[in-house]
Amino acid sequence: MFIQTESTPNPATLKFLPGQTVLEAGTADFPSADTADKSPLATGIFAVEGVTGVFFGTDFVTVTKAEGVEWDHVKPAILGAIMEHFQSGVPVMEGEATANGGHAEHTGEDGEIVDQIKTLLDTRVRPAVAQDGGDITFHGFDRGVVYLHMQGACAGCPSSTLTLKMGIENLLRHYIPEVVEVRPVAV
Repeated sequence: MFIQTESTPNPATLKFLPGQTVLEAGTADFPSADTADKSPLATGIFAVEGVTGVFFGTDFVTVTKAEGVEWDHVKPAILGAIMEHFQSGVPVMEGEATANGGHAEHTGEDGEIVDQIKTLLDTRVRPAVAQDGGDITFHGFDRGVVYLHMQGACAGCPSSTLTLKMGIENLLRHYIPEVVEVRPVAV
């Protein structure tokens, strides 16, 4: 098994490409070791000292390291954990734990606007963000403000504010005049 790695815009995060499906659909975010109990793969990666976050996409694993930890010291152990997991035949997620699709339900008078926002996020934004090893999820729309959550490599990335404000906000405002601002949310 050959696992490729790619750098991301976030220097604390690396994207690992195992060359096979990680999740059938959606994403899974593990911002700390105590959130990884439903994933044997995430648990194995968190066993590497210095790992502070794990994120799964359909064909990649994004790993975030602690400040002061060098990639040269943790990368071989992370590669080993990923390889060992995929060779074991154990599922990536256990039981009912399924990946989220990045959508919060929204009903009411803004329902049509929210549907337009979700469609733009799914077709234009999420594929681009996934290229950098992350994801973005919709959390709400209230009085012209869209609330989004950055995950994976995008969480804590130095350029995430610029991505939200200059990229996503401009895109949404262009296609949906009711959108006046995009704000990040922490989950």
